Amino acid sequence: MTTSASPSRSPYDLPDVSELVVGVLGGTGPQGRGLAYRLARAGQRVVIGSRSAERAEQAAAEIGLGVRGADNAATAAQSDLVIVAVPWEGHAELLTALRAELAGKIVVDCVNPLGFDKQGAYALKPEEGSAAQQAAALLPESRVTAAFHHLSAVLLQDPEVDEIDIDVFVLGDERAATDAVQALTNRMSGMRGVFAGRLRNAHQVESLVANLISVNRRYKAHAGLRITDV
Repeated sequence: MTTSASPSRSPYDLPDVSELVVGVLGGTGPQGRGLAYRLARAGQRVVIGSRSAERAEQAAAEIGLGVRGADNAATAAQSDLVIVAVPWEGHAELLTALRAELAGKIVVDCVNPLGFDKQGAYALKPEEGSAAQQAAALLPESRVTAAFHHLSAVLLQDPEVDEIDIDVFVLGDERAATDAVQALTNRMSGMRGVFAGRLRNAHQVESLVANLISVNRRYKAHAGLRITDV
């Protein structure tokens, strides 16, 4: 008796993530706050985190749309999926402190390790290879992915911008986790999540932000990326 091979899975077949609670660590900063706003506007339940619960609650109230605020530990504990949008300088310290709260959860790292000098922005290379790989090393019990690196905080926070025309690179080593992040991205108007490789390739994606900063400064724009033929 022969058995037929299972049909290959379509890359466009993504899960329903509408019921997930999304936490944003660094949710009071420009990038985190903008992501929280876009997700809440798409109907997602969102909790923003900060070192100060009071500061997070104030930012949540300003965003509205049902967004809640809490300190970072409570945000991580209350969420199904957690976006890390903190400054690179505080990345390792925060994740080390939240290892227990983030265990078993999808963690989306969008931190870009960058330096700045008179010539502009330039990429830094962490010892682990990238911010996302550092997150994976510090959170061995979490499902670490990388995404949302190339989004303009200005556009994210602008209520007059209905759609943000951009593709979001999603990287990770677990198909179910990257599919969930792609699906979450697709809920935000104008955005599309595109799988872009395993976590070991995150450095190139993080580093590209330095090039986009140069583009934006020269052309006074909020440049993003679109992938053709996909």
